Amino acid sequence: MRVQKILMLTMTATLLIALAGCKPHDQKAADQLKTVNAQVVTLSLTEIPVTDSSPGVVISEQQVQVASRLMGYIRDIPVHEGDAVKAGQLLFSIDPTDIRGQVDQARAGLAQANAALNDAQADFERYSRLYKDQSIPKVQYDKVKLQYSIAQSQANAAQAGLNTAESQLRYAQVRSPINGIVTQKMASKGDLAAPGRPVLVVENPAKLMVQTSVSNDTYSHLKMGGDATVEISGDTLPGKIVRLVAAADAMTHTHLVKLDVPGIKGFSSGTFARVRFAVGSRQGISVPKSALLERAGIPGVFVVDAEGIAHYRMVRAGREQGGVVEIEAGLNPGEKVVVSNTSDFDSGDRINLTESSNP
Repeated sequence: MRVQKILMLTMTATLLIALAGCKPHDQKAADQLKTVNAQVVTLSLTEIPVTDSSPGVVISEQQVQVASRLMGYIRDIPVHEGDAVKAGQLLFSIDPTDIRGQVDQARAGLAQANAALNDAQADFERYSRLYKDQSIPKVQYDKVKLQYSIAQSQANAAQAGLNTAESQLRYAQVRSPINGIVTQKMASKGDLAAPGRPVLVVENPAKLMVQTSVSNDTYSHLKMGGDATVEISGDTLPGKIVRLVAAADAMTHTHLVKLDVPGIKGFSSGTFARVRFAVGSRQGISVPKSALLERAGIPGVFVVDAEGIAHYRMVRAGREQGGVVEIEAGLNPGEKVVVSNTSDFDSGDRINLTESSNP
């Protein structure tokens, strides 16, 4: 009996100590509640652009495939990929042995034609005097005159042949037509060069644009001068449509689109890009980017209830555009969302709110 009494007293004391260390739930909540000044917006349905995206690539607007105009072996290529070149700079040279032989042959032909012309001229001048003195018949004079005219034509043809051969010799040294960067090298020293077969590619890095291909449905919404959004290496840049190819590719059934992107400087040709085109609109909910935050890796916003208490709510965020984020799930029209000082409070805090317009 005495043991039971001692046990009862011990349990009672423990309970009293525990109760003394606890506060009522309402009292605890009241102690932790704080008031924070913040701006809120009342959500409503707004028109949200519907976009279609397609992969693209940065290209140079000025790209030249440099080839030889002669058939011959490449004697030297003093440039490499990545080298900066100036207009008129030597890119590669062709072995000129064959061309020099043609030049020598043309010079010999010209010398022969000039000698024949001199003889024909001398005969024509002599026969002209004789004909003037009526010492020879007109038929003989006309024959000599024709031979002189033929000699003149042959000399002119020989001179043209020499000019052509010498111009061909100049083509043995291939120079850059533009200021730019060597981006591709498709041949090496000793390879056989041929007309129409590119040896190097030179691009002007100062004139870049973005190229993409779109489906027929997307193409039907596009127009020259229309706007687009271009994402490159994490940067979002405005673009303007400058080329639309009406004929679709026979293999992919897509249309080629080229865009001028003013802020593209600093990127290089071949860089991946993603292009977004507006193809319509739909109703939805969006919030300023400042309203969106993460708690424990979960995206969400603070929603203010009728009593002015903030509650953290998980949302599914969509695409951001112009500082506004589309909310695909988690919010409803008419709810109030905190858009400022979101890092200063927690769920359960009271909001001293300032109303602003819906984004």
